[in-house]
Amino acid sequence: MAFARVNDVVLHHDVRGKADGPVVVFSNSLGTDFRIWDEVVASLTDRYRVVLYDKRGHGLSEATPAPYRMDDHVNDLAALLDHLGVDAAAVVGLSVGGMIAQGLASRRPDLVRVLVLCDTAHKIGTAEMWNARIDAVTANGIASMGDAIMERWFTPAYRVPENADFVGYTAMLTRTTVDGYAGTCAALRDADYTETTRALTIPVLCIVGDQDGSTPPDLVRSTAALIKGARFELVRDAGHIPCVEQPVETSRLIGSFLSEAGWH
Repeated sequence: MAFARVNDVVLHHDVRGKADGPVVVFSNSLGTDFRIWDEVVASLTDRYRVVLYDKRGHGLSEATPAPYRMDDHVNDLAALLDHLGVDAAAVVGLSVGGMIAQGLASRRPDLVRVLVLCDTAHKIGTAEMWNARIDAVTANGIASMGDAIMERWFTPAYRVPENADFVGYTAMLTRTTVDGYAGTCAALRDADYTETTRALTIPVLCIVGDQDGSTPPDLVRSTAALIKGARFELVRDAGHIPCVEQPVETSRLIGSFLSEAGWH
């Protein structure tokens, strides 16, 4: 395990793959850690140097007191990449990780050469929705919302007790710290990247599960429509986390796009 103190927060991270390969960075969703990318990363490590990390308040990274700003998450990732000596990368982000990726591309264009935005958008949800979720998790804990969140994350076929992986991902969610979850909800509530994302000129792929209940296909499609030349792809039989539910197709889409974008 590797840890680094950046921006006065300790981040858990991992570097895998080809030491001298082009860098691909993965940023995970709300209530998860970087293990959600394991099967996708396994398909890339023969060609790329892969950077995985747990954002603040998630996985094994330090949970600073809530609330957070999206700038906190963006600055954390920028500082981690500087710490690792990364000077250019393709960045793959899921949900809030996709917002972090958008923010990083705007704030540090020197670092981001290609974007893959999975199940995310330029703006997600309303202030009322996020405030209600913050109040619920603060008062009653994440487990009280677990079933409702899982319905948005995964398809009914995946979401059965007999599926050991589903049980494991439920545990991943409910063991997230309250500060990390509520703090990142506040960051999502206050973030709007509509104009900065519209200004992007780098290659962008937008991916979404066809049954995503958190960032539905039409929302992700609207983000792709903002960006000149962006590509949009639907992953069949997947909810909000296609890298878990349909890793083969998700890997194929990401790998082929990176090659087409010249990131090799």
